[in-house]
Amino acid sequence: MDGPAGKHIFGTVKVGEKGQIVIPKEARDLFDIKPGDSLLLLGDEAQGIAIVKNEVFRKFAFDILRAPETEEDTK
Repeated sequence: MDGPAGKHIFGTVKVGEKGQIVIPKEARDLFDIKPGDSLLLLGDEAQGIAIVKNEVFRKFAFDILRAPETEEDTK
């Protein structure tokens, strides 16, 4: 289900006994999440949880800090 431009609702997921969730296929496809990818879990007690691909967040952080990014940094 799509919301406003660029916003999506992927439905609900259940937390398993080990605290795991399955990211819906539509979300994995849209954000190019593949097995073995590293994801960063961010939390705000008032707003909730966000999941970001690690390399996307690192690029964002490097861009803000204007630090040179090396190939090793993207792993």
